[in-house]
Amino acid sequence: MKYHIFRAVVVGAGTMGAAIAAHLANAGVSTTLLDIVPNKLLSEEEQKGLTLQSPVVRNRIVQQGLDRAVKSRPASFFSEAQTPLVKIGNLEDDLNVVTQADWVIEVIVENLDLKRKLMERIDALRGEHTIVSTNTSGIPVSSIAEGRSDSFRQHFLGTHFFNPPRYLKLLEIIPTPETSAEVVDFICHFGEYRLGKGIVMCKDTPNFIGNRLAFGSGAFGLDYILANGYSVDEVDAVTGPAIGRPKTATFRLIDLVGVDVWEHVGRNLAPLIPNDALAQPYLNSQPVNSLIHTMVERGWLGGKTKVGFYKEVRSPDGSKDFWSLNLKTLEHEAAQKVRFESIGKARDKETLAEQLQTILAGDDRAAQLVRALTFQGLMYAASLIPEVADTPKPLDDAMRWGFGHEAGPFETWDMLGVPATAEKMRAAGFPPPAWVDQMLAQGVTSFYQYEGSRKAGVYNHATRSYQSLARSADVIILKEKRQESKVIAANPGASLIDLGDGVACVEFHTKMNALDDDIFNMLSTGLDKAEREFEGLVVGNDGENFSAGANLMMVVMGAKMGMWDQLEAAVKKMQSINMRMRYFGKPVVVAPAGLALGGGAEVTMYGSRVVAASELYSGLVEMGVGVIPAGGGTKEMLRRVLNPAMRTQNAEALPFLQRIFEQIGLAKVSTSAEEARGLGILGSSDRVVFHRDHLLAEAKREVLHMAAAGYQPPVPEKIYAVGRDYLGALNVAIYMMKEGRYISEYDAVVAGKLANVMTGGAITRPAWVDEWYILDLEREAFLSLCGQEKTQLRMMHTLQTGKPLRN
Repeated sequence: MKYHIFRAVVVGAGTMGAAIAAHLANAGVSTTLLDIVPNKLLSEEEQKGLTLQSPVVRNRIVQQGLDRAVKSRPASFFSEAQTPLVKIGNLEDDLNVVTQADWVIEVIVENLDLKRKLMERIDALRGEHTIVSTNTSGIPVSSIAEGRSDSFRQHFLGTHFFNPPRYLKLLEIIPTPETSAEVVDFICHFGEYRLGKGIVMCKDTPNFIGNRLAFGSGAFGLDYILANGYSVDEVDAVTGPAIGRPKTATFRLIDLVGVDVWEHVGRNLAPLIPNDALAQPYLNSQPVNSLIHTMVERGWLGGKTKVGFYKEVRSPDGSKDFWSLNLKTLEHEAAQKVRFESIGKARDKETLAEQLQTILAGDDRAAQLVRALTFQGLMYAASLIPEVADTPKPLDDAMRWGFGHEAGPFETWDMLGVPATAEKMRAAGFPPPAWVDQMLAQGVTSFYQYEGSRKAGVYNHATRSYQSLARSADVIILKEKRQESKVIAANPGASLIDLGDGVACVEFHTKMNALDDDIFNMLSTGLDKAEREFEGLVVGNDGENFSAGANLMMVVMGAKMGMWDQLEAAVKKMQSINMRMRYFGKPVVVAPAGLALGGGAEVTMYGSRVVAASELYSGLVEMGVGVIPAGGGTKEMLRRVLNPAMRTQNAEALPFLQRIFEQIGLAKVSTSAEEARGLGILGSSDRVVFHRDHLLAEAKREVLHMAAAGYQPPVPEKIYAVGRDYLGALNVAIYMMKEGRYISEYDAVVAGKLANVMTGGAITRPAWVDEWYILDLEREAFLSLCGQEKTQLRMMHTLQTGKPLRN
């Protein structure tokens, strides 16, 4: 392949451009971020004697953009280690970096004339194989490349990222008729494998797929909400997780996107789709447009100004609250608790299909709203075929990956039953388009063809038949493996599944994948089976989170009932399983994603290798519930952080002890897999996979690679115990923090137990001790803390609220 991406240039250092540059850096791509030169000095620049020719002034705009990306929350960069990969420059002094670039991404203001002028300059500088793309969200892609060279047009396409680009999976690819097929294939592959994106191929139509569908149906929603007198609180209580959508629901989402951005997109979209009879009345809704424009005039732009449909309010005690906008008076008011019977009934249902069916069958205001939004949304999505796509799949993918919906419109329609729902839509005044009626008349009753839960085909209205959907070999879905009778063993908390090619997988499936006896029994079974029947083992699942830690309810109830022998046996069982994994004779690859907290982090650290999803939020958080890491986490941090340093003669242990003590004591949690590596939870040889759907296949591949390379387990290692002098130093630090009111008295008790374990307990002077010596100390400290009333209160508070208690 003649294409590669080692160096990139991003032109435009606004919120999106800087965040795209950050994500390229996350992927290891050396990136230059460019923007315009200021035409006026700031007062502070004048005071410093700077001029418009000073480099710091000429790069001020681009520097501000990069600074925002570095400080952004949620973070744009995986860790501080990636930030040096982004260099800055300006369009007058530094555009020649394009000559060395493999990919140039334009992310400037939505102005066709400015984009064309920029492309003319880039065309004059780019190399023969340099790919150029635009991140435009609304301007026809082909029009931006008009007048450019043949080579430029062959290497030009649209790459529409969704904000924030690190977190939102959707990447819309929009080729022009002249774009080389090889360029399209390469960018699709790079986007999927290097950037972790879900690729949706789009036609060059206004707003492509995601924004066209979201804003077309969203405009109807806002008009309906105002016309029927719904409040902000009512709408967001209904249109979030209750119907399979994110917690941002409707109005929180607009605040997140930006009220001004919402107005801009809607105003630009309307004239581009004059023949869209379903969207036009609502894009031009006077009540909606007046409301949005008034908010923009007042500077109520959402999250960026801390006031929009919600207003951030500080209470006298300093706590933060959010008041919602009264849509009639345009005054912000304290949020009201909202309850609807249909929503309450739906909460008890297990599947999204059952939840939606329950709400749609209701007769309260929530049900009326959901019926209108659902039926209009399905009608509008179907009306966009074949204009924006030939099949339903790109629309479904766009809504799941770009907007966080649990299911896209056609997937939802299939769940509800296409024929029955089409009749209900028609009766409610939202008739499906003719092609859906024709499909049903053929006897085709679903948009997708299913083999078990797997989508094997999707209906193509042009051919009036299903077209097959190929499954990538890089995607393993455990639910499908179960349907294929690949389960080797199972209990209520975990399963052992045959992944093929001599690799088995231990899958957790408790609530939040909390660790319990069933999981440890299955890990033991998996190791037993792997010894005799498999090349190695994967420990992973395809849930949202790897594991939120130990089953706290089991721990606190055992402590309250005085079941100390059983609790000690449970903790020792976890320690033993983890140690067995570490020294197992065949590779055990742990594949964490999402939350891997407490015991989940400990299981992660005891694998032969970790293949982690890039979005990994991991840490030893036990101090927050009044105990210390006792599944081997404290010992493992000593082995990973302190041991290497102390093999150097005359090394000083205290800085390394402080690092471990602060990390565990402050319950630090990584914001990415790379940050977890910095915390010592991942090692230097552990791998990070950007695409979550590829994680299990990559973990399986790692097992086979390690087995083929003749894997040997590590030699058992002693742990450096620093002894009582260092225990004294840590206790002094704990005392000072308590006296300074940085920690509570009980925090100091828990921290003292941690310090005792970290320094080796009764050891009087430094010594290398057996791993089980530290593990026994861990277990003793854990059990003694579980017997304390304040620890039990912390555990119950966390179970009830999801938040730590500082008592």
